[in-house]
Amino acid sequence: MTTRQWAVGIAGYCAFINLYSPQAILPLLATDFGTGAAGISTIMTASTLAVAFTAPLTGTAADVLGRKRVIVTALFLLTVPTLMCALSTSLNAMVFWRFVQGLVLPPVFAVTIAYIGDEWEPHEVTSAAGIYMSGASLGGFSGRFVTGVLADLFGWRIALMAIAAMTLAGWLAVLTLLPREKKFVRSEGLAASGRQMLQHLRNGQLLATYAVGFGVLFCFILTFTYINFRLAAPPFNLSPSWLGVIFIVYLAGAALVPMSGWAVNRFGRRRFMVPMIGMWICGVLLTLAPSLWIILIGLTVCASCGMLAQAISTSYVSITAKAGRSSAVGLYVTSFYIGGAFGAALGGAAWTFGGWPACVGLLVAMQVLMAAIVFFLWARRMPPAPPLEPA
Repeated sequence: MTTRQWAVGIAGYCAFINLYSPQAILPLLATDFGTGAAGISTIMTASTLAVAFTAPLTGTAADVLGRKRVIVTALFLLTVPTLMCALSTSLNAMVFWRFVQGLVLPPVFAVTIAYIGDEWEPHEVTSAAGIYMSGASLGGFSGRFVTGVLADLFGWRIALMAIAAMTLAGWLAVLTLLPREKKFVRSEGLAASGRQMLQHLRNGQLLATYAVGFGVLFCFILTFTYINFRLAAPPFNLSPSWLGVIFIVYLAGAALVPMSGWAVNRFGRRRFMVPMIGMWICGVLLTLAPSLWIILIGLTVCASCGMLAQAISTSYVSITAKAGRSSAVGLYVTSFYIGGAFGAALGGAAWTFGGWPACVGLLVAMQVLMAAIVFFLWARRMPPAPPLEPA
């Protein structure tokens, strides 16, 4: 891979080791802080809501300031709230620092995708977004795995400190490897970028893609937050280390996501996405099985299909937006993470009401809705991306 491919992959890696690092230790944290599954899930809700709030502003600022400057600054600042989470002495303190952590993540999420949309040729965008998503999936796995194993060996505080150290190393790598943008067209100002954002909200294709993004993280957060409570309880009784190992299913997604560009070019977005969401539903249903191995197969299908859906949706945003790509991707990230917040909150209500089967019912309903949006509202044929226009 080229240095810029490594850089966008590392950026995705560093973002997601932070966002999802508590998931493998949620049962442990619930015990330490004296709360239940719904209460401890606020750790996940806080960060996803913060991302949703700041993503559009991040995109607007990046359209003015430039891509690399925003990305590397955010990666450096990200180490602070991660370290403070490790030092938290109460659930409220950890929720606060997770919220701060979420405020710093959009410059990595949104601006890296916008950088890809600017710097790669249109026919290469989906593949480049796939490399970013591979890094993100590896980061999602590493954050959960490293945190779970180190929490068993040394405690969860040391585990989160290790995540902060890994983030600092990633910042140095991106600072060194990521080239300065060459095709970036600077916005005339925040007001002009804000006007572009309003134009995005009048684009039906973008709105449909934002709705799909909402559903993608809704399903991801709900699945990989509450499956931990099922697997930590009898008859499975998995420890934090083994809950971390479970997330090896993310590696299947990391292997498949770079093929998303080929699949889209071969079948088309709609014709590929709808059957893939059908497979995703099958994966969710497999998690109802009493066998741990069948559950793992189901989670592997869920991770792979979800990551493919995310790569295809984000690349679709970059191609569809004619100008102000950072703000367009920022709006997508907002919808995406609002979906994640709703997934955590409604998942908690479903878990309280009917345990994991109720969670599965909620997941299937959302996935059916996503498939309908793609089938009826996405364009049947996507024209080549137009040249980038000045703001």
